[in-house]
Amino acid sequence: MSFRTFYNTVLNSSRDSNTDLPFPIKVVHFKKGEIVTKYDQLENLVYFINEGMVEMTIRSYVTEKIIDFFFENEMVCGFTSFLTQQPTDVQIKALIDCKMEMIKREDLMSAYKHSLEANQFGRILTEQGYIRKSNREKELLTKTAEEKYAEMFATHSQYISQIPVNKIAKYLGIHPESLSRIRKKLNS
Repeated sequence: MSFRTFYNTVLNSSRDSNTDLPFPIKVVHFKKGEIVTKYDQLENLVYFINEGMVEMTIRSYVTEKIIDFFFENEMVCGFTSFLTQQPTDVQIKALIDCKMEMIKREDLMSAYKHSLEANQFGRILTEQGYIRKSNREKELLTKTAEEKYAEMFATHSQYISQIPVNKIAKYLGIHPESLSRIRKKLNS
């Protein structure tokens, strides 16, 4: 899906070309393992994933924890840094080759000043992001690793085989051996 199609879907609009959008977009590519957003940088870009998937990580004591995975047809950025213009505490890395469309913060902020539609788009995405984060927090507090994995498999089965087991285990907060037992149990 293209960003324009996503935009039209979110707003129930019918923009015919990218030049009809209230802000410019640019296609970018990232190779597997390439960093999209580095720790401690100011996030000035927001990305729409056309193809591929990324992981978002955060440093924790002596380890790195995976906060979330983002897949095709989703928006991603170090959102707190994007809003506050303080250095980001997260890193975003391509797990496979990715094609994305990016929007510069300055272009988005400019569009907010003169476009009600751009404001509606931003509000809707912020609401969706809040709901995603809230659901993730509830999931962490109430679901077992097995339940979280089963849900992840149900919603993103086409990607699971492309994510290394150790990364899925890290995301679930368990050891890879425990994930192997969960997978074996669910597959039997």
